[in-house]
Amino acid sequence: MRAIPVAPLKQSALMTRLVMKFGGTSVANIERIRNVARHVQREVAAGYDVAVVVSAMSGKTNELVGWCKEGAALYDNREYDAVVASGEQVTSGLLAIVLQDMGLKARSWQGWQIPIRTSDAHGSARIESIDPAGLVAGFARGEVAVIAGFQGIHAQSGRLTTLGRGGSDTSAVAIAAALHADRCDIYTDVDGVYTTDPRIVPKAKRLDRVVFEEMLEMASLGSKVLQVRSVEVAMVHKVKTFVRSSFDDPSDPKPGTLICDEEDIVEQQVVTGIAYSKDEAQITLRGVADKPGVAAAIFVPLAEANINVDMIIQVVSDDARTTDLTFTVPSAEYERARAILEAGREAIGYAGLTGATDVVKVSAIGIGMRSHAGVAARAFKALADKGINIRAITTSEIKFSVLIDAEYTELAVRTLHTLYGLDKA
Repeated sequence: MRAIPVAPLKQSALMTRLVMKFGGTSVANIERIRNVARHVQREVAAGYDVAVVVSAMSGKTNELVGWCKEGAALYDNREYDAVVASGEQVTSGLLAIVLQDMGLKARSWQGWQIPIRTSDAHGSARIESIDPAGLVAGFARGEVAVIAGFQGIHAQSGRLTTLGRGGSDTSAVAIAAALHADRCDIYTDVDGVYTTDPRIVPKAKRLDRVVFEEMLEMASLGSKVLQVRSVEVAMVHKVKTFVRSSFDDPSDPKPGTLICDEEDIVEQQVVTGIAYSKDEAQITLRGVADKPGVAAAIFVPLAEANINVDMIIQVVSDDARTTDLTFTVPSAEYERARAILEAGREAIGYAGLTGATDVVKVSAIGIGMRSHAGVAARAFKALADKGINIRAITTSEIKFSVLIDAEYTELAVRTLHTLYGLDKA
Protein backbone atom coordinates (compact mmCIF):
# COMPACT_ATOMS: atom_id res chain seq x y z
CA MET A 1 0.00 0.00 0.00
CA ARG A 2 1.60 3.27 -1.13
CA ALA A 3 1.47 6.17 1.31
CA ILE A 4 0.11 9.53 0.23
CA PRO A 5 2.97 12.06 0.13
CA VAL A 6 2.68 14.43 3.09
CA ALA A 7 4.55 17.73 3.04
CA PRO A 8 6.34 18.77 6.24
CA LEU A 9 4.80 21.66 8.15
CA LYS A 10 6.18 23.76 10.98
CA GLN A 11 5.35 22.31 14.38
CA SER A 12 3.77 25.57 15.55
CA ALA A 13 1.14 25.15 12.85
CA LEU A 14 0.31 21.57 13.72
CA MET A 15 -1.55 21.85 16.97
CA THR A 16 -4.85 23.45 16.09
CA ARG A 17 -6.09 21.87 12.88
CA LEU A 18 -9.16 19.70 12.72
CA VAL A 19 -10.84 17.87 9.84
CA MET A 20 -14.57 17.15 10.17
CA LYS A 21 -16.38 14.90 7.72
CA PHE A 22 -20.18 14.70 7.37
CA GLY A 23 -21.97 11.95 5.47
CA GLY A 24 -25.07 12.10 3.30
CA THR A 25 -27.65 11.67 6.04
CA SER A 26 -25.97 14.46 8.02
CA VAL A 27 -26.44 16.93 5.14
CA ALA A 28 -29.72 15.55 3.76
CA ASN A 29 -31.50 18.93 3.78
CA ILE A 30 -30.94 22.55 4.77
CA GLU A 31 -32.08 21.97 8.35
CA ARG A 32 -29.47 19.27 8.81
CA ILE A 33 -26.84 21.39 7.10
CA ARG A 34 -27.57 24.11 9.68
CA ASN A 35 -27.03 21.48 12.40
CA VAL A 36 -23.69 20.55 10.80
CA ALA A 37 -22.77 24.25 10.77
CA ARG A 38 -23.36 24.43 14.52
CA HIS A 39 -20.93 21.52 15.03
CA VAL A 40 -18.38 23.42 12.94
CA GLN A 41 -19.05 26.63 14.85
CA ARG A 42 -18.32 24.83 18.14
CA GLU A 43 -14.89 23.69 16.95
CA VAL A 44 -14.01 27.11 15.51
CA ALA A 45 -14.91 28.64 18.87
CA ALA A 46 -12.61 26.07 20.52
CA GLY A 47 -9.71 27.52 18.54
CA TYR A 48 -9.33 25.06 15.68
CA ASP A 49 -8.58 25.81 12.07
CA VAL A 50 -11.32 23.67 10.53
CA ALA A 51 -11.55 21.85 7.22
CA VAL A 52 -14.95 20.27 6.61
CA VAL A 53 -15.36 17.44 4.10
CA VAL A 54 -18.91 16.76 2.94
CA SER A 55 -20.71 14.03 1.03
CA ALA A 56 -23.59 14.55 -1.36
CA MET A 57 -27.02 14.98 0.22
CA SER A 58 -28.62 11.64 1.09
CA GLY A 59 -29.88 9.81 -1.99
CA LYS A 60 -28.39 12.26 -4.51
CA THR A 61 -25.48 10.09 -5.61
CA ASN A 62 -27.83 7.18 -6.28
CA GLU A 63 -30.01 9.53 -8.33
CA LEU A 64 -27.04 10.74 -10.35
CA VAL A 65 -25.82 7.18 -10.93
CA GLY A 66 -29.33 6.25 -12.08
CA TRP A 67 -29.29 9.07 -14.62
CA CYS A 68 -25.98 7.80 -16.01
CA LYS A 69 -27.42 4.31 -16.43
CA GLU A 70 -30.54 5.72 -18.02
CA GLY A 71 -28.41 7.74 -20.41
CA ALA A 72 -26.50 4.70 -21.68
CA ALA A 73 -26.03 1.09 -20.61
CA LEU A 74 -22.29 1.32 -21.35
CA TYR A 75 -21.38 4.85 -20.31
CA ASP A 76 -17.99 6.55 -20.39
CA ASN A 77 -16.57 6.35 -16.84
CA ARG A 78 -14.94 9.76 -17.25
CA GLU A 79 -18.32 11.36 -17.87
CA TYR A 80 -19.82 9.27 -15.06
CA ASP A 81 -17.33 10.93 -12.70
CA ALA A 82 -18.22 14.37 -14.05
CA VAL A 83 -21.88 13.69 -13.22
CA VAL A 84 -21.64 12.01 -9.82
CA ALA A 85 -19.03 14.45 -8.46
CA SER A 86 -21.61 17.24 -8.73
CA GLY A 87 -23.48 16.05 -5.63
CA GLU A 88 -20.63 16.98 -3.30
CA GLN A 89 -20.15 20.29 -5.10
CA VAL A 90 -23.73 21.29 -4.23
CA THR A 91 -23.33 20.33 -0.57
CA SER A 92 -20.03 22.15 -0.11
CA GLY A 93 -21.48 25.35 -1.53
CA LEU A 94 -24.61 25.13 0.61
CA LEU A 95 -22.66 24.56 3.83
CA ALA A 96 -20.37 27.50 3.02
CA ILE A 97 -23.44 29.70 2.51
CA VAL A 98 -24.95 28.62 5.84
CA LEU A 99 -21.66 29.16 7.70
CA GLN A 100 -21.35 32.64 6.20
CA ASP A 101 -24.91 33.40 7.31
CA MET A 102 -23.86 32.45 10.85
CA GLY A 103 -21.05 35.01 10.73
CA LEU A 104 -18.16 32.64 9.99
CA LYS A 105 -15.73 33.12 7.14
CA ALA A 106 -16.00 30.11 4.84
CA ARG A 107 -15.35 29.09 1.27
CA SER A 108 -16.02 25.93 -0.70
CA TRP A 109 -13.30 23.88 -2.36
CA GLN A 110 -13.63 21.26 -5.09
CA GLY A 111 -11.10 18.47 -5.28
CA TRP A 112 -9.41 19.94 -8.36
CA GLN A 113 -9.02 23.34 -6.72
CA ILE A 114 -6.90 22.11 -3.80
CA PRO A 115 -5.73 20.01 -5.77
CA ILE A 116 -6.28 16.39 -4.74
CA ARG A 117 -4.37 14.44 -7.40
CA THR A 118 -5.45 10.88 -8.10
CA SER A 119 -4.91 7.96 -10.42
CA ASP A 120 -6.97 7.76 -13.61
CA ALA A 121 -9.12 4.81 -12.47
CA HIS A 122 -12.40 6.67 -12.99
CA GLY A 123 -15.05 5.60 -10.50
CA SER A 124 -12.49 4.10 -8.10
CA ALA A 125 -9.47 6.42 -8.23
CA ARG A 126 -6.79 6.40 -5.53
CA ILE A 127 -5.33 9.57 -4.04
CA GLU A 128 -1.69 10.10 -5.03
CA SER A 129 -0.95 13.51 -3.50
CA ILE A 130 -2.56 16.55 -1.88
CA ASP A 131 -1.20 20.09 -1.85
CA PRO A 132 -2.65 21.76 1.28
CA ALA A 133 -1.06 25.20 0.67
CA GLY A 134 -4.31 26.82 -0.44
CA LEU A 135 -6.18 25.46 2.58
CA VAL A 136 -3.45 26.70 4.92
CA ALA A 137 -3.57 30.16 3.33
CA GLY A 138 -7.31 30.18 3.90
CA PHE A 139 -6.81 29.30 7.57
CA ALA A 140 -4.50 32.30 7.84
CA ARG A 141 -7.40 34.46 6.60
CA GLY A 142 -9.68 32.93 9.24
CA GLU A 143 -11.64 30.83 6.76
CA VAL A 144 -13.34 27.48 7.29
CA ALA A 145 -12.50 25.26 4.31
CA VAL A 146 -15.59 23.38 3.08
CA ILE A 147 -14.36 20.61 0.81
CA ALA A 148 -16.29 18.44 -1.63
CA GLY A 149 -15.37 14.88 -0.69
CA PHE A 150 -15.24 11.82 -2.96
CA GLN A 151 -13.48 13.64 -5.79
CA GLY A 152 -10.11 14.65 -7.19
CA ILE A 153 -8.35 15.29 -10.46
CA HIS A 154 -6.04 13.27 -12.68
CA ALA A 155 -3.09 15.58 -13.27
CA GLN A 156 -2.19 14.34 -16.75
CA SER A 157 -5.67 14.35 -18.28
CA GLY A 158 -7.12 17.18 -16.18
CA ARG A 159 -10.31 15.12 -15.76
CA LEU A 160 -12.41 14.92 -12.62
CA THR A 161 -12.15 11.59 -10.80
CA THR A 162 -14.11 9.98 -7.98
CA LEU A 163 -12.84 7.67 -5.25
CA GLY A 164 -15.61 5.06 -5.13
CA ARG A 165 -18.67 4.89 -2.91
CA GLY A 166 -17.87 6.09 0.59
CA GLY A 167 -14.86 7.93 -0.80
CA SER A 168 -15.53 11.08 1.24
CA ASP A 169 -14.18 9.20 4.27
CA THR A 170 -10.91 8.69 2.40
CA SER A 171 -10.87 12.33 1.28
CA ALA A 172 -11.21 13.46 4.89
CA VAL A 173 -8.50 11.22 6.35
CA ALA A 174 -6.08 12.02 3.51
CA ILE A 175 -6.65 15.76 3.96
CA ALA A 176 -6.09 15.38 7.71
CA ALA A 177 -2.77 13.64 6.96
CA ALA A 178 -1.77 16.38 4.49
CA LEU A 179 -2.63 19.10 7.02
CA HIS A 180 -1.00 17.24 9.94
CA ALA A 181 -4.31 17.80 11.73
CA ASP A 182 -4.84 17.03 15.41
CA ARG A 183 -7.50 14.54 14.42
CA CYS A 184 -10.18 13.65 11.88
CA ASP A 185 -13.77 13.41 13.12
CA ILE A 186 -16.04 11.29 10.91
CA TYR A 187 -19.67 12.24 11.63
CA THR A 188 -22.32 9.69 10.65
CA ASP A 189 -25.83 8.69 11.70
CA VAL A 190 -24.45 6.44 14.47
CA ASP A 191 -22.54 7.52 17.58
CA GLY A 192 -19.57 5.21 17.11
CA VAL A 193 -18.41 1.70 16.28
CA TYR A 194 -20.38 -1.09 17.95
CA THR A 195 -19.46 -4.64 18.89
CA THR A 196 -21.95 -5.73 16.23
CA ASP A 197 -25.07 -4.52 14.46
CA PRO A 198 -27.46 -3.25 17.20
CA ARG A 199 -30.39 -4.12 14.93
CA ILE A 200 -29.51 -7.79 15.35
CA VAL A 201 -28.13 -7.70 18.89
CA PRO A 202 -29.82 -5.06 21.08
CA LYS A 203 -27.10 -5.63 23.71
CA ALA A 204 -24.37 -4.50 21.32
CA LYS A 205 -22.11 -1.91 22.97
CA ARG A 206 -20.40 1.15 21.60
CA LEU A 207 -16.63 0.72 21.67
CA ASP A 208 -14.57 3.55 23.19
CA ARG A 209 -11.49 2.59 21.14
CA VAL A 210 -10.71 0.29 18.23
CA VAL A 211 -7.27 -0.53 16.84
CA PHE A 212 -6.60 0.45 13.22
CA GLU A 213 -6.09 -3.20 12.21
CA GLU A 214 -9.37 -4.24 13.81
CA MET A 215 -11.29 -1.42 12.12
CA LEU A 216 -9.71 -2.37 8.79
CA GLU A 217 -10.97 -5.93 9.19
CA MET A 218 -14.40 -4.75 10.33
CA ALA A 219 -14.73 -2.41 7.36
CA SER A 220 -13.67 -5.08 4.87
CA LEU A 221 -15.89 -7.74 6.45
CA GLY A 222 -19.21 -5.92 6.38
CA SER A 223 -19.19 -2.99 8.82
CA LYS A 224 -20.48 0.05 6.92
CA VAL A 225 -19.22 2.69 9.36
CA LEU A 226 -16.03 3.57 7.44
CA GLN A 227 -14.72 2.96 3.93
CA VAL A 228 -11.86 0.43 3.91
CA ARG A 229 -9.47 2.75 2.09
CA SER A 230 -10.00 5.52 4.66
CA VAL A 231 -8.89 3.18 7.45
CA GLU A 232 -5.81 2.18 5.43
CA VAL A 233 -4.82 5.82 5.00
CA ALA A 234 -5.44 6.57 8.69
CA MET A 235 -3.30 3.59 9.72
CA VAL A 236 -0.38 4.45 7.40
CA HIS A 237 -0.29 8.09 8.48
CA LYS A 238 -1.37 7.46 12.09
CA VAL A 239 -4.27 9.89 11.80
CA LYS A 240 -6.25 9.91 15.04
CA THR A 241 -9.81 9.29 13.83
CA PHE A 242 -13.09 9.55 15.75
CA VAL A 243 -16.43 8.15 14.60
CA ARG A 244 -19.17 10.39 15.99
CA SER A 245 -22.83 11.20 15.46
CA SER A 246 -23.88 14.41 13.73
CA PHE A 247 -27.29 14.05 15.39
CA ASP A 248 -25.88 14.73 18.86
CA ASP A 249 -26.62 18.14 20.34
CA PRO A 250 -23.83 20.35 18.89
CA SER A 251 -23.44 22.00 22.29
CA ASP A 252 -22.93 18.65 24.05
CA PRO A 253 -21.50 16.03 21.63
CA LYS A 254 -20.70 12.47 22.71
CA PRO A 255 -17.10 11.26 22.40
CA GLY A 256 -17.78 8.53 19.83
CA THR A 257 -15.21 5.82 19.04
CA LEU A 258 -11.49 6.48 18.61
CA ILE A 259 -9.65 4.54 15.88
CA CYS A 260 -6.05 4.38 17.05
CA ASP A 261 -2.78 2.46 17.41
CA GLU A 262 -2.63 -0.71 19.51
CA GLU A 263 -0.33 1.06 21.96
CA ASP A 264 -3.15 3.50 22.78
CA ILE A 265 -5.34 0.73 24.21
CA VAL A 266 -4.46 -0.39 27.72
CA GLU A 267 -6.32 -3.71 27.81
CA GLN A 268 -7.69 -5.50 24.77
CA GLN A 269 -10.44 -8.13 24.70
CA VAL A 270 -9.81 -11.35 22.80
CA VAL A 271 -12.65 -10.51 20.39
CA THR A 272 -13.60 -6.89 19.78
CA GLY A 273 -16.53 -7.27 17.41
CA ILE A 274 -18.66 -9.48 15.18
CA ALA A 275 -19.25 -8.43 11.56
CA TYR A 276 -21.31 -9.96 8.79
CA SER A 277 -21.54 -9.48 5.04
CA LYS A 278 -24.49 -10.43 2.86
CA ASP A 279 -22.57 -9.44 -0.26
CA GLU A 280 -21.29 -12.97 -0.83
CA ALA A 281 -21.75 -15.73 -3.40
CA GLN A 282 -20.25 -19.21 -3.43
CA ILE A 283 -18.91 -21.04 -6.47
CA THR A 284 -17.78 -24.68 -6.50
CA LEU A 285 -15.88 -26.34 -9.33
CA ARG A 286 -16.10 -30.14 -9.13
CA GLY A 287 -13.76 -32.71 -10.63
CA VAL A 288 -10.95 -30.28 -11.38
CA ALA A 289 -7.76 -31.98 -12.57
CA ASP A 290 -5.22 -31.85 -9.73
CA LYS A 291 -2.19 -30.62 -11.69
CA PRO A 292 0.11 -27.56 -11.80
CA GLY A 293 -1.37 -24.46 -13.43
CA VAL A 294 -5.02 -25.23 -12.76
CA ALA A 295 -5.39 -22.63 -9.99
CA ALA A 296 -3.90 -19.99 -12.29
CA ALA A 297 -6.33 -20.99 -15.07
CA ILE A 298 -9.21 -20.36 -12.64
CA PHE A 299 -8.15 -17.28 -10.73
CA VAL A 300 -6.09 -15.26 -13.24
CA PRO A 301 -9.08 -14.62 -15.57
CA LEU A 302 -11.17 -13.58 -12.55
CA ALA A 303 -8.44 -11.21 -11.38
CA GLU A 304 -8.10 -9.73 -14.86
CA ALA A 305 -11.85 -9.03 -14.74
CA ASN A 306 -11.34 -7.25 -11.37
CA ILE A 307 -13.43 -9.85 -9.54
CA ASN A 308 -12.23 -10.24 -5.97
CA VAL A 309 -11.98 -13.83 -4.72
CA ASP A 310 -12.12 -14.32 -0.96
CA MET A 311 -12.54 -17.66 0.79
CA ILE A 312 -10.89 -20.61 -1.02
CA ILE A 313 -11.22 -24.28 -0.04
CA GLN A 314 -9.68 -27.21 -1.94
CA VAL A 315 -10.64 -30.82 -1.29
CA VAL A 316 -8.59 -33.50 -3.06
CA SER A 317 -10.38 -36.72 -4.08
CA ASP A 318 -9.43 -40.17 -2.84
CA ASP A 319 -7.60 -41.01 -6.06
CA ALA A 320 -5.58 -37.77 -5.81
CA ARG A 321 -6.28 -37.04 -9.46
CA THR A 322 -9.08 -34.53 -9.11
CA THR A 323 -10.11 -31.87 -6.62
CA ASP A 324 -13.18 -29.86 -5.71
CA LEU A 325 -12.50 -26.14 -5.40
CA THR A 326 -14.87 -23.79 -3.53
CA PHE A 327 -14.45 -20.02 -3.29
CA THR A 328 -16.48 -16.85 -2.77
CA VAL A 329 -16.93 -13.71 -4.87
CA PRO A 330 -19.03 -10.57 -4.31
CA SER A 331 -22.67 -11.38 -5.02
CA ALA A 332 -22.83 -8.57 -7.59
CA GLU A 333 -20.09 -10.35 -9.55
CA TYR A 334 -21.56 -13.85 -9.30
CA GLU A 335 -23.06 -14.10 -12.80
CA ARG A 336 -20.02 -12.52 -14.42
CA ALA A 337 -17.69 -14.90 -12.58
CA ARG A 338 -19.76 -17.89 -13.67
CA ALA A 339 -19.68 -16.73 -17.28
CA ILE A 340 -15.88 -16.38 -17.20
CA LEU A 341 -15.45 -19.85 -15.68
CA GLU A 342 -17.88 -21.45 -18.12
CA ALA A 343 -16.03 -19.82 -21.03
CA GLY A 344 -12.76 -21.26 -19.69
CA ARG A 345 -14.10 -24.74 -18.96
CA GLU A 346 -11.92 -26.43 -21.56
CA ALA A 347 -8.73 -24.77 -20.32
CA ILE A 348 -9.57 -25.49 -16.67
CA GLY A 349 -10.94 -28.98 -17.21
CA TYR A 350 -13.60 -29.24 -14.52
CA ALA A 351 -16.52 -31.68 -14.46
CA GLY A 352 -19.21 -29.41 -13.04
CA LEU A 353 -19.95 -25.95 -11.64
CA THR A 354 -22.41 -25.15 -8.88
CA GLY A 355 -23.09 -21.97 -6.96
CA ALA A 356 -25.17 -20.26 -4.30
CA THR A 357 -26.09 -16.67 -3.51
CA ASP A 358 -28.07 -17.32 -0.33
CA VAL A 359 -24.94 -17.29 1.84
CA VAL A 360 -23.49 -14.88 4.41
CA LYS A 361 -20.00 -14.40 5.81
CA VAL A 362 -19.86 -13.94 9.59
CA SER A 363 -16.57 -12.84 11.15
CA ALA A 364 -15.06 -12.34 14.59
CA ILE A 365 -12.32 -9.71 14.89
CA GLY A 366 -9.88 -8.93 17.69
CA ILE A 367 -6.17 -8.32 18.12
CA GLY A 368 -6.42 -10.35 21.33
CA MET A 369 -6.54 -13.49 19.15
CA ARG A 370 -2.78 -13.13 18.64
CA SER A 371 -2.10 -14.32 22.16
CA HIS A 372 -4.99 -16.74 22.71
CA ALA A 373 -5.33 -20.26 21.31
CA GLY A 374 -8.60 -21.99 20.45
CA VAL A 375 -10.62 -18.83 19.81
CA ALA A 376 -12.00 -20.04 16.48
CA ALA A 377 -12.52 -23.62 17.71
CA ARG A 378 -14.90 -22.36 20.40
CA ALA A 379 -16.95 -20.64 17.70
CA PHE A 380 -17.14 -23.74 15.52
CA LYS A 381 -18.50 -25.77 18.43
CA ALA A 382 -20.99 -23.06 19.45
CA LEU A 383 -22.33 -22.78 15.89
CA ALA A 384 -22.56 -26.57 15.59
CA ASP A 385 -24.54 -26.71 18.84
CA LYS A 386 -27.04 -24.31 17.22
CA GLY A 387 -27.33 -26.53 14.15
CA ILE A 388 -25.50 -24.07 11.87
CA ASN A 389 -23.49 -25.71 9.10
CA ILE A 390 -20.23 -24.04 8.06
CA ARG A 391 -19.61 -24.04 4.31
CA ALA A 392 -16.15 -22.43 4.35
CA ILE A 393 -13.63 -20.97 6.80
CA THR A 394 -10.82 -18.42 6.53
CA THR A 395 -8.53 -17.17 9.27
CA SER A 396 -5.87 -14.54 9.81
CA GLU A 397 -3.88 -13.36 12.81
CA ILE A 398 -6.70 -11.19 14.19
CA LYS A 399 -9.89 -12.59 12.65
CA PHE A 400 -11.72 -15.65 11.41
CA SER A 401 -14.68 -15.85 9.05
CA VAL A 402 -17.24 -18.55 8.37
CA LEU A 403 -19.56 -18.86 5.39
CA ILE A 404 -23.04 -20.04 6.35
CA ASP A 405 -26.57 -20.19 4.94
CA ALA A 406 -28.15 -16.73 4.98
CA GLU A 407 -31.14 -17.87 7.03
CA TYR A 408 -28.86 -18.40 10.05
CA THR A 409 -27.26 -14.94 9.97
CA GLU A 410 -28.93 -13.45 13.03
CA LEU A 411 -28.59 -16.63 15.08
CA ALA A 412 -24.89 -16.89 14.27
CA VAL A 413 -24.17 -13.25 15.07
CA ARG A 414 -26.04 -13.44 18.40
CA THR A 415 -24.34 -16.73 19.28
CA LEU A 416 -20.82 -15.41 18.71
CA HIS A 417 -21.55 -12.07 20.38
CA THR A 418 -22.60 -13.92 23.55
CA LEU A 419 -19.84 -16.54 23.30
CA TYR A 420 -17.07 -13.95 23.52
CA GLY A 421 -18.69 -11.95 26.32
CA LEU A 422 -19.54 -8.94 24.18
CA ASP A 423 -23.04 -8.75 25.66
CA LYS A 424 -21.28 -7.67 28.85
CA ALA A 425 -18.66 -5.44 27.21
